[in-house]
Amino acid sequence: MSEPSLDQGGLSPRVAPRGEAGADLMVLVAMPEEQDRDGLLSGPHGRLLAGFLRAAGLPGNRVYLASALARHTLLPDWNELASEGLAKLISHHVGLAMPKRLLIFGRNILPLCGHDPAQPPAALTFFNHDGGRVDALAEAGLERLLGNPQLRAGFWKRWLNWTG
Repeated sequence: MSEPSLDQGGLSPRVAPRGEAGADLMVLVAMPEEQDRDGLLSGPHGRLLAGFLRAAGLPGNRVYLASALARHTLLPDWNELASEGLAKLISHHVGLAMPKRLLIFGRNILPLCGHDPAQPPAALTFFNHDGGRVDALAEAGLERLLGNPQLRAGFWKRWLNWTG
C-alpha cells in the first residue's frame, strides 16, 4: 500500500484489499472504484460483484478482493507500471493471499497476469504466482458487465462451466 514506485498518484486515496488468506476465491480488478474510500469495490461495480457472489453461493468471508493499483487512477500507463514491477507485485500478492481460485476482471491487467494479449481472455486458465499456480478465469471489467446484460449472461455461463 505504501510503495511509491508503483503509484502514479492521483486525488483518490489508496484502498487496501480485503479478505483473508486462503479464500475460496480471489477477485482481482484493475483499480478501486472512483468513490472507494474505506473499502474496495464499495460502489456500483462492487454491488454488481456482490450480487454475483450471492448468486454463486459465495459469502463475503470466502472471497478476497484486491486491485492491481492501490488507488483509482485516470488513464494509468499500464506499460510503465509493468516495467516498474507491477506484474511481480501482483504475483507476490496472489502468492500471499493463497486463494483456491482467481477471478480477474479487466482486460488491461491481463498482460500483468502472464496472459498473451493476442489470445482471448478465455485462454487464461491458470495463474502462476510466487509459490505455485491457481486456476484462473478472466473476464471483461466490471464496468463493462454493469452496462451490458449479454456480457453478464456470458460471464455467468463461463463461471458455471469453470466451477463445474
